[in-house]
Amino acid sequence: MPSHRPTSHRVRDIAEQSGLSEATIDRVLHGRPGASPRAIRAVERAVLDLDRQQTQLRLAARTLMLDVVVQAPLRFSSAVRSALEEELPALRPATVRARFHLRENADVDAAVEVLDSLGRRGRVSHGVVLKAPDDPAVAAAIGRLTERGIPVVTLVTDVQGSARVAYVGLDNGAAGATAAYLMTQVLADRRGDVLLTLSRSLFFGERERAAAFRTALARLAPGREVHTITDSDGLDVTMSALVSDLLAAQANVCAVYSIGGGNRAITGAFAAARRPARVLIAHDLDEDNVELLRSGVLTAVLHHDLHADMRAAVRQLMRAHRLLRGAPTSVAANVEVVTPYNIPPRIHPS
Repeated sequence: MPSHRPTSHRVRDIAEQSGLSEATIDRVLHGRPGASPRAIRAVERAVLDLDRQQTQLRLAARTLMLDVVVQAPLRFSSAVRSALEEELPALRPATVRARFHLRENADVDAAVEVLDSLGRRGRVSHGVVLKAPDDPAVAAAIGRLTERGIPVVTLVTDVQGSARVAYVGLDNGAAGATAAYLMTQVLADRRGDVLLTLSRSLFFGERERAAAFRTALARLAPGREVHTITDSDGLDVTMSALVSDLLAAQANVCAVYSIGGGNRAITGAFAAARRPARVLIAHDLDEDNVELLRSGVLTAVLHHDLHADMRAAVRQLMRAHRLLRGAPTSVAANVEVVTPYNIPPRIHPS
């Protein structure tokens, strides 16, 4: 960060936001030697975060520092970040600040490392919003945070057997069954197999969707075979190769339920094979999916409001700190079926 760049934020605030010492912050802000490039980047990110959250910082006496730990493709983690930051000015009764720890691929060890770092070495944390793999090591890390008085809320995918105080996000079982119903209705009597894609089977929420989909499809259309692709991390480059290989081996696949994303790659692989999917049902109204929906490539998107999720997550953390009445409670959102004709204006206006 150039020494001439001014900032109105206190050194202490930047230190809390970045997790660095006040001495390091002072060196970076004044351009003095001794600060590593990594520290400089961390300070720059912290100042940008504080700039975005500035409007809310002066509203209340009590300040909560929340850590948002998300392992997901950038298209989703960016949407989570935007949703929370847009909700900050309206949150009461405490001022809320947020730090973001974002990673594109699922990694149990990385999740544990981040969770164990919170609340230590002077890095104050009052709560965690977490999207991470369903793994005993992650559950144990949540337990260690709980023992230190740091509550955890899981977001869109749960961690089984953990001490998290609440889950917020989509009702994943209802979403999977809804996808099976829509697919059956659109395909009707047309023959063909179904492709089911996940980003990682490590995510409990994706497994819930997949299990509910298979169960409902077997009941509604017992003759349809389901082929599954997983461990792509929902990234286009990985998904493209996996789908292309499957299409080369399976001539009867004609429909897709995309749980884990990478939908540009999926549609591209079908186009390259000269076999357009008759039905393609996806999740989340990210920028890619809105464009694919408008163009008619996607049949429908199963949507839930991330803004509502973030409000619910912060509310449960405030309850854990007794700033709001009541105990923390899990909040499962209803699934909304979005077609090219009912895209919410607040997501991407026409």
